[in-house]
Amino acid sequence: VHVGINCKDAAEAEQIARLFCSVFDVSYQPGETAIFAGSLAECIKGPYLGAHGHIAIGTNDVDRAIYHLKRRGVIFDEASRKVDSQGRTTLIYFQEEIGGFAIHLTKNKPYPPNAGWQDVT
Repeated sequence: VHVGINCKDAAEAEQIARLFCSVFDVSYQPGETAIFAGSLAECIKGPYLGAHGHIAIGTNDVDRAIYHLKRRGVIFDEASRKVDSQGRTTLIYFQEEIGGFAIHLTKNKPYPPNAGWQDVT
């Protein structure tokens, strides 16, 4: 879904996000704790999880993904779990980093109609 980049402060997060936006022609989306460059990068305004940052992996069903990944030995950080109003998991981090990156699963957002995709049938 995106790569999270741990920046030293808000100014560095803005600089990196604007560079991504310029190079890849994506939208600049400022937030309280991070600035998104489209859906490519989340520039965190200070140190956060992962020595280098984080990688967000999208899935249609986070709880189902958790089930399968647990069977492969993945351990999850239960304190990071976020759920929706029906109690379904929408986000959760792995307990361990991979290559210096925190990893989190997140619920895929549906693409809005006509979001740049063309039906060529």
